[in-house]
Amino acid sequence: MMPEPPSPVPRSAPLSTLRVEAVTGATAEDWRHVHNVVIPTAALTTEEVRERIGRNLLTVAYVGDRLIGCATVRPPDEVRNVTVIVRILPEHRRRGYGEKLFLEAMKVARGLAGVALETVVPGSNLDGLRFALGHGFVEVSRYLPPEDEEPCITLRLT
Repeated sequence: MMPEPPSPVPRSAPLSTLRVEAVTGATAEDWRHVHNVVIPTAALTTEEVRERIGRNLLTVAYVGDRLIGCATVRPPDEVRNVTVIVRILPEHRRRGYGEKLFLEAMKVARGLAGVALETVVPGSNLDGLRFALGHGFVEVSRYLPPEDEEPCITLRLT
């Protein structure tokens, strides 16, 4: 059973200051930085991020000029599941930024004509698991990435 999340941290800036942008060549390194901080066991190279730009919808989020997170929306797979993944840098969590970035990504995902919405969270990311479970996602499978000791958990929106 998941522990109750702690009380929210007071917001340091109004949510209206959150800026979400599609990843371009100029912002790809920001997306990569957030991904690699949040998922250090699956760190990506610059070339791997460029490849993902070609097949997924990637965004980065800023408050003012400060990078706070990124998101990935994977188009429907062979069974027409759309995957939404939101990553917030640890020092910016529990301030509402993840919620806003999640809602933006969900708008995009719902427009892709999938039959189900999924997310993938590393088992070690307890904040991410709490967030997904709190938004109505339920675990459907686990897998162990090559050369990793922590499973990744696939969750589906109910």
